[in-house]
Amino acid sequence: MTTEQVSVEGRLVLDDRVAAGRIRIEDGVIVAVDAGESPGTRPSAGADLPFIAPGFVDVHVHGGGGHDAMGGREALDGMARHLLRHGVTSFLPTAVTAPLPALVRFAEQVRAWVPAASSDGAEPLGFNLEGPFLAPERRGAHDPSHLRIPADVGERDLEPLLDGLRLITIAPELPGALELIGWLRERGIATSMGHSAANVLDAQAGFAAGGTSTTHLFNAMSGVDHHEPGLAVAALVDDTAYVELIADGVHVDPSLWPIITRTKPDGRVLLVSDAISLAGMGDGRATIGGLEVEVVGQRVTLAGTTTLAGSVIALDAAVRNLVQSGLTLPFAVAAASRNPLAMLGVTDRGRLAVGQRADLVELDDGLDVRRVMRAGTWFPADGA
Repeated sequence: MTTEQVSVEGRLVLDDRVAAGRIRIEDGVIVAVDAGESPGTRPSAGADLPFIAPGFVDVHVHGGGGHDAMGGREALDGMARHLLRHGVTSFLPTAVTAPLPALVRFAEQVRAWVPAASSDGAEPLGFNLEGPFLAPERRGAHDPSHLRIPADVGERDLEPLLDGLRLITIAPELPGALELIGWLRERGIATSMGHSAANVLDAQAGFAAGGTSTTHLFNAMSGVDHHEPGLAVAALVDDTAYVELIADGVHVDPSLWPIITRTKPDGRVLLVSDAISLAGMGDGRATIGGLEVEVVGQRVTLAGTTTLAGSVIALDAAVRNLVQSGLTLPFAVAAASRNPLAMLGVTDRGRLAVGQRADLVELDDGLDVRRVMRAGTWFPADGA
C-alpha cells in the first residue's frame, strides 16, 4: 500500500500561539508538528509565510452560493462546495422552522446524502434544526404558522428526526421544553436555546435541564436588562454554556463583542454564519422557509421589514472581523473550529496536533483564504 505524504509549512495557528513551523501529513492525518519559537499571537508577527489554521466548522448555516440546505441532494452538494472555498471543512446543514413532515423529509435527505457527499465540499457532521420549538414573540424570520409547543408533540413524532440530529433550537420557557431538552440530552443531542422570551430563571432552568448553547446570542432572545434579565444574561454568566456569535457587525454591534469575549471562557465562544442561500451571491431576494427575504449589502431582512433573516457572511470573514476588533488569531480560529467541535463531542479534528485529521486552511497576511485542505487534499479558495 502506498502512503501519501504531504508537508505543509507556515505560521501555525496553535491552541495558544502562532509559531513558524511545519506539519507532516500521511494519508490525510497529521503525523508530525514541528513548531518553532512563538513569534506572538497576532497576524503581523512571524516570517513571510502563510498562516496555517485548522479547518473551520459552521454548526449553524442554512445555505450559500445559491444553494439552500433544505433543497435536496444537489443543493447540499453545492452548499458544501461553497463552504469549503471559504475555509469551512465541516458543517451542520441547518433547517428553518417548517411543518414536522417537512423537517422529517429534510432529515431523510441529509441522511441519504451524507454517505455520498462530494469530497470536494465541506463534510457534513449531521444536521441542525432551528425550530419549530420557538417562542412566537421572538420568532424572527420563522413562519409563525409552523411553530410548535413541545408539550403538544409526542416522542413518536420526534423519533424520525433523531438519527443525525446534532443540534436543535428550543425556547426553554415553552410548556414541555425542559422535559424535551432532557429527553434529547439523554439521546446525545445538544440543545441550543434561542428565539426565546425566557426570563433569567427560565433560562437557567433550561441549562440545568441539559441545554448546551444559545442560538445567535442577543438576537431573537431576551437580553441584558438590569430589572428583567433574560436568556442572554443566563448564557453569559454560565461558564459551561456555549454562545453563538454572528460576527458580521450587523447582528451584534462590534462594541458589544468584548462583553462576550471577556465574560465567556475562551472555549465557549462559537462563530457561526447563520448564512442563507444568497450568501456569496450579492444583493437579491429569495424565499426561505416560505418567507421572502431581501439582501442589501451585508444585511438580510424579511422583505419589506427590518427583521433580520440570517446573514450572508462566511466563517473566514468572521475570523477576520474578530481579529480586526483586537482579538488574537488563536482565539478567533478556535471559535471557528475547535470550540464548535468540542460542543458536538467531535475530537478527531480542529487542532494542529498529531493524530488529528488534516483539515487545514491556508490564510494570507490579510487572513483571506488561499486554499483549503480536507483530509489531506488541497482545494482552491473561492474565486481562485
